[in-house]
Amino acid sequence: MTRDYYESPKPGKIMQWLWKAAGSDGYILKRSTYSDQVKYACLGGIVVATGFMAALAGGYAIYTIFEPKGSALDGGAHIPTVIMSCVFGVIWGLIIFNIDRFIVAATGKGDGTEAITWQEFTNSLPRIIMGLVIAITISKPMEIRMFKSEIDAELHQEQLEKRKQYEIATKANYETRFNVIEAEIDKIEEERNKLLERLTEVESQYTEEVRIVRPGPKAAALKELMSSLGEKLKTFDKDNKAEMDRLTFEKLKLTKELDAELAKNQEVASGLDGLLERIKLAHEIAGFWITFFITLLFVVIELTPIFFKMMLIKSPYDFMRDNVKELLRAEEGIQIKYEYYKDKKGQERNLVINHQVKRKIEEKIALMAAQSELSDYVIEKWKQRKKKDIDKNVDAYISESQ
Repeated sequence: MTRDYYESPKPGKIMQWLWKAAGSDGYILKRSTYSDQVKYACLGGIVVATGFMAALAGGYAIYTIFEPKGSALDGGAHIPTVIMSCVFGVIWGLIIFNIDRFIVAATGKGDGTEAITWQEFTNSLPRIIMGLVIAITISKPMEIRMFKSEIDAELHQEQLEKRKQYEIATKANYETRFNVIEAEIDKIEEERNKLLERLTEVESQYTEEVRIVRPGPKAAALKELMSSLGEKLKTFDKDNKAEMDRLTFEKLKLTKELDAELAKNQEVASGLDGLLERIKLAHEIAGFWITFFITLLFVVIELTPIFFKMMLIKSPYDFMRDNVKELLRAEEGIQIKYEYYKDKKGQERNLVINHQVKRKIEEKIALMAAQSELSDYVIEKWKQRKKKDIDKNVDAYISESQ
């Protein structure tokens, strides 16, 4: 718009887009001062930046939740999870962008001065709470990304300890079952060893007897005893073969079960690599104050537009916008009498008069009154006509009534 005393700068496409992000009126801003244009472009920039950070944080959080679990030090990216997290990150960023845009657009100027009064603060409290929740939600995934190297190292150590603890607990659970099988095997082997030792002893005596002297009755007796013990050993092995096979099979089966359980160590340890565990480690590694100031930074970014709007002094943009609103109301026949009456609680209330609606109602009332008057007139005329007909031929009406 060209004026003799001031020419409003022509905004670019980016600036106009930032105005839309701030929920401001581009038509009025094009005709306003450059300072107004910059102020609302900066507000829109903060909203866009918040949505962008929310997209990054949401996408990284989803990737951390759904990525294939493994050692914390394993590198590489899982492409399907990356694609899914990017899609979710864009959607989440747009959601936060829309919420922030609504919060900024719905936050008024208050009293139009730089001071933030208690009334202004309490009125903005719901928006401030929403902004705090959004800021904290964005800050946590960003924290774990900032300290990723330290978190991965600490998490890897915890995974190793978890595997060791699980291995000890698993072996302890199977130890009793192994002991029962080993005891039964040892019992059978002990009896067999006794027979074998006795047979070996007799064989030794027989060999000694034959070597020293000529074979006699003692040697024959030893040979007979040796044959008897050999038969007993064969019979013992035959009688206990099925039981030994069963016990060996049970031991092998139990060993495979133990190996399968121990093979789950990596899976169990990988369960630590989750979003909650990383947030907890981020707090432990960085400490309270670092995490607090990181969160505070995002809180400041998120709440800046709300407090900024409460601190803005009314400018030409605001007066022109109020003027446009009044013109639109006047064009539509809407009149507002400010602080016209007090309600039951003593608060000042505005009286809203919709003149077009009032005119429509008055027209409807007048039309209905005219219709009622005409109906009465028609009925009266009809009565007069009927009276004349009766006067002309009263007998006919008497016979009809009978």
